Amino acid sequence: MKVILLIEDHDLIRENTAELLELAGYEVLTAANGKLGVEQALATRPDLVICDIMMPVLDGYGVLHIFNQNEELRGIPFIFLTAKTERQDLRKGMELGADDYLTKPFDSNELLNAVAGRLARFQQLQPPPAPEYEPTSAGLDAFLHDAQATGQLDTLESLAADRRTHELPRKQIIYAEGDEASRLYFVEAGRVKTTKTTAAGKELITGLYGPGDFFGYQPLLEHTAHHDSALTLEDTVLRYIPAADFSQLLSRNPEVGRQFVRLLAGRVREQEELLLDMAYNSLRKRVADTLLRLHEQQTTAQPAAEPLIQLSREDMAALIGTAPESLSRILSELRQDGSIELTNRDIRVLHPEKLRRANW
Repeated sequence: MKVILLIEDHDLIRENTAELLELAGYEVLTAANGKLGVEQALATRPDLVICDIMMPVLDGYGVLHIFNQNEELRGIPFIFLTAKTERQDLRKGMELGADDYLTKPFDSNELLNAVAGRLARFQQLQPPPAPEYEPTSAGLDAFLHDAQATGQLDTLESLAADRRTHELPRKQIIYAEGDEASRLYFVEAGRVKTTKTTAAGKELITGLYGPGDFFGYQPLLEHTAHHDSALTLEDTVLRYIPAADFSQLLSRNPEVGRQFVRLLAGRVREQEELLLDMAYNSLRKRVADTLLRLHEQQTTAQPAAEPLIQLSREDMAALIGTAPESLSRILSELRQDGSIELTNRDIRVLHPEKLRRANW
């Protein structure tokens, strides 16, 4: 149901007009002056405004000016009501951006036709909603297909070839820190870690990526070399998008590009939280938080399977930013209090809530 805001200081006209609009199937909000009308619009954004010009406190011109200056209200269809018919009044209202102008007294057909016409015109001018793409292989296919179908991608022979799957064995280097960034990577199956090496030669894991994840995009956006290295943790299947195609996807189709950036930006908050954890939290809490995060990732990736964290102690220590010996000590403590179960290679979180509620 469309919402119409009626701003009119004359009580009888306001009540009769509101009743007429409600009988026509609209939801009507009313205000007795311009100031109240603006407050009403900010509280509930209307689909259309009908506003008298000559009112106390704030006149109709002032209301329209505020609408034009406010990001939340700008662009709402606006119809002026007035008993004055002087040409300068008509010109002033239209110069301010009014969509229509009704002179009192008006009949019901004139009002309803004006409202229906403005709403229909506004609907036609709105761009269709951008499609939502899932961060999966099928979502990637749909995204690229739509970009080509809308004419926003040139027919590039390399696109089809470079979208084929690439099977990489365990511990395969995908790129090294300092390498030129030439493509975007999409994980179809398997797992990948990205790492940085300190001046002392210590490895720190900057990210873990599984099916449905993109990586290697930051240097493409910054036009720099890779800031880290990427290595497969197990047999992995990747799909490549060349840098030139990635650039075209973002620049030639803003809506599709916005969707792609949304897919890529999902890890920003997670990385910020990791940095805060490393700076301010105890080692015990960092280990517990990492276990919970990995447990949730496994549960999401394989909801029907029993979630196991399959990550070497060395890799987990590098992810947390500690020594493997210190990690093993904390894991032993967590096993003793019943929070987790350990095997030689895997970790199973038995009581996630116990990890969350523990006093660290």
